[in-house]
Amino acid sequence: MSRIPLVNPDDTTPDRKATLTDINAAFGATPNMFKAVANSPAALQGMWGLFGALGKGVIPAKLGEQIAVAVADRNACSYCLAAHTALGRKAGASGDEMTEAQAGRSGDPRTAAALVFALKVVDGRGQVGDSDVQALRDAGFSDEELMEILAHVALNLFTNYVNVAFAVPLDFPAVKFQRGVERAQSLPTG
Repeated sequence: MSRIPLVNPDDTTPDRKATLTDINAAFGATPNMFKAVANSPAALQGMWGLFGALGKGVIPAKLGEQIAVAVADRNACSYCLAAHTALGRKAGASGDEMTEAQAGRSGDPRTAAALVFALKVVDGRGQVGDSDVQALRDAGFSDEELMEILAHVALNLFTNYVNVAFAVPLDFPAVKFQRGVERAQSLPTG
């Protein structure tokens, strides 16, 4: 059960309803995560705005979703793992590619470099070294792409924290954790 109410898109304020209507149009439904975030119109607009901006960025949707599952698995966020696995498949990733991405791996060296960096950012709470940034450049990423990789990590940290902290009910097919389950079992509950 959610620790925060899920806002009913049909029975809310006009500002919330407008954003939730846009979200529904994009997904064909209104995912529970957005209903939870809708408790704050400012948070909802910020989150949805960043999703939209990154969707128009230079990082391909497939790589964005691979980053999302790596971060979700690391943070033991079952909601984001499920949602972004489904979205990754829609973006052209195979099931195996998404499973590998959960563990921070890829057969594609460029994708692998992005995933390694993303997880270093998560694990180090943003504390990365010159060599970590250089590894992305060596893999062929531009400064614009570097910033977008970091923005994808930041957005996914926000969504992970919303779903984990407020126990948002899953409304996507569940996906098994690769590494995050170890962390989930060691975290306090209650």
